[in-house]
Amino acid sequence: MKPLFIAGPCVIESVSLLDTVALELVSINKELGTDIIFKASFDKANRTSISSFRGPGMEKGLQMLADIKSKYGLKILTDIHESCQAAPVAEVADVLQIPAFLCRQTDLLVAAAKTGKAINIKKAQFLSGVDMQYPVQKARESGAEDIWLCERGNSFGYNNLVVDFRNIPDMLEIVPRVVMDCTHSVQRPGGGNGCTSGDRRFVPAMAKAAKAFGANGFFFEVHPEPEQALSDGPNMLYLKDLKKLIKELI
Repeated sequence: MKPLFIAGPCVIESVSLLDTVALELVSINKELGTDIIFKASFDKANRTSISSFRGPGMEKGLQMLADIKSKYGLKILTDIHESCQAAPVAEVADVLQIPAFLCRQTDLLVAAAKTGKAINIKKAQFLSGVDMQYPVQKARESGAEDIWLCERGNSFGYNNLVVDFRNIPDMLEIVPRVVMDCTHSVQRPGGGNGCTSGDRRFVPAMAKAAKAFGANGFFFEVHPEPEQALSDGPNMLYLKDLKKLIKELI
């Protein structure tokens, strides 16, 4: 199966940021023959602190994502947090993403499945790869046909994650497409004095190790200036480094 790539900023910050990232993805697609899916969230509903930046909201955010799709011809992936968001988001997005914390929320999975769009279900930090058969069953029995599973690490004590790469072959027995979230897996949740910290140094190794275990999708949150990012900056990859890493993976 041809490897799939997902990339974009953690959250929609501005039109200029979306344009900057989209232009780089288009350039990489042209040079490497890839079809990178553009990812950005219109609302980060699970931030550590109530004062953390969440994004422009669904209505404005979907319009911004629709503009990216129209201007650059990129496919769009974004996440939903409530079942009522599934139908309107599916009018713009090619892939609906189920956040890890919400992967057992039956109504959310059912609503996403009923849109007919591809669904990327992120594995919860408290579940094994084998456990993900149950969210998949909910989505399948609700009409979903194109279901992906996404590895993003497991809770390891407080404020830390560890990746058990055995989850990847386990999930490949459930669905044909398993995505490695190479940036969220290097997070230190809540470990930054009211925000999530992380260590982007390990992102390339996460990607390569996941490939060795059979992953056929790779998810990277990227930003031209991660230190200035409004969400998840410490674990985001520099946009300038994305092409080199994708080239190594293919």
